[in-house]
Amino acid sequence: AVVMQNDKLIDGGYCIKHDVDLGKIRADRAENKTFGDSAALYLDGRDFIRIKKDLKLASNGKLYEVNKLPFVPPAKRDRIERCMDIFRMQVAGLKKRATKAGSKMVLGVSGGLDSTLALLVCVEAARQLGKNPEDVIAITLPCFGTTKRTHSNAWELMKTLGVKALEIDIKEACTLHCRDIGHPIDKFDVTYENIQARERTQVLMDYACKEGGFVVGTGDLSELALGWCTYNADHISMYGVNCGVPKTLVRWMISALIDYNVFPDSTEVLKDIIDTPISPELLPPDENGNIQQETEEIIGPYALHDFFLYYLLRFGFSPSKIFFLASEAFREDFDKETILKWLQVFYKRFFTQQFKRSCLPDGVKIGSVCLSPRGDWRMPSDASYKLWLDEIETIPHNL
Repeated sequence: AVVMQNDKLIDGGYCIKHDVDLGKIRADRAENKTFGDSAALYLDGRDFIRIKKDLKLASNGKLYEVNKLPFVPPAKRDRIERCMDIFRMQVAGLKKRATKAGSKMVLGVSGGLDSTLALLVCVEAARQLGKNPEDVIAITLPCFGTTKRTHSNAWELMKTLGVKALEIDIKEACTLHCRDIGHPIDKFDVTYENIQARERTQVLMDYACKEGGFVVGTGDLSELALGWCTYNADHISMYGVNCGVPKTLVRWMISALIDYNVFPDSTEVLKDIIDTPISPELLPPDENGNIQQETEEIIGPYALHDFFLYYLLRFGFSPSKIFFLASEAFREDFDKETILKWLQVFYKRFFTQQFKRSCLPDGVKIGSVCLSPRGDWRMPSDASYKLWLDEIETIPHNL
């Protein structure tokens, strides 16, 4: 072996020390099923060489580097290449669906990150299919919580992309629906929020039917994991282009498209959309017209939730191990009590919201973490989270 340290060759005796996560190795062997094939190929009938050591190896894990954003490559070049590969996969999947389900793509555009990425995928798919940009029908649907910034960005984006742009204000329809079901218009609860989300979906579905097209969903992987979507509303579409993209990657996806200058006329508005706080905009803005309902203040930081999701689905780690890894990765960002709080929220939401994932629309699979009910992830909607929450309850005693 040749060992380099500080660009100098070490030609004497040396010892290399590093932490290895055996849990990852076990998970890969259990899932990939290739270890036995490799052994048969390379051992050529010989038995395994077994080495026994009485020495007990132990470590506190300090020599093991943990990436706080496991879905996002840390190096810029790798990150941009990954994002562009994903964008191409999204476009390829949507092109295939467009040739089967209908020529026109219809989607709601809020001026936020997810709908922006979905719209960019639609525009590129139409371009590659040789269709008119106006075969993409983008509809902004302002209501009680819409702010001037997102409304303006939605219109600027649609205009610079050259799609067929429409605005359908749903305030009157939602007000009427509140009256029909006897819900006070000034009671800002979940019902108030869901009324808006379902009205938007109804409009999109009916307009797509009118145009002979299909609705393209905008929800991302992180929202599906947490159930941060309204059942039979933004939860439903004819095809979900973002269903395999985690929230922590969406900003980088749009940033990569800016770097590649894929949509040069939209660069400035895309930069402003990247800087906009994440919000469902279902509650009225503050007195200055700014967003006052920020998603991460309600359900927790997406950086943490994506971290939890990755290690739960990719390697099947326990809550205790995920907590340990998160504490190392985010030690400069969150204290352990905060991480523990949002870990508990994650498991509760992940289990209780499975009923939404059991009837998801089709969507392109992006990576090794997928929540499609037709292949990668099958889970009963009434599964109990007690065992996981019980383990989380023991963690504070070990802090």
